[in-house]
Amino acid sequence: MELPRILYVDDEVINLELLQLTFMNDFHVLTASSAEEGLKLLESHPDIHVVISDLKMPGMNGLDFIKVVKQGFRDKVCMLLTGYMESEVILEGFNKELIFRYLMKPWDKAELEETIRDALRR
Repeated sequence: MELPRILYVDDEVINLELLQLTFMNDFHVLTASSAEEGLKLLESHPDIHVVISDLKMPGMNGLDFIKVVKQGFRDKVCMLLTGYMESEVILEGFNKELIFRYLMKPWDKAELEETIRDALRR
């Protein structure tokens, strides 16, 4: 059976590897270390269902990345996974219907898995 594809974008390689290793039996996790790399992966893998992005990244931050994703790939379910509580960013993400969920690092495996599965059902 084909595992559902998710994309995780984070500028810290250790975070990419950790999420990929944790969920390797549950999801096909594609990773990108920048927003630009993430957009290229979305173009070459139309079967990505869920996009998870860090918020604080050099160049384009996570919410700006998700805005671009939503312009080109409206069907993608997007989430922010970050270590920073940015109330204004979270509010904008929800008000503009850009993000499905906002989760804090360090993440809990069961909570993140349940959230990804909820996103896949949308």
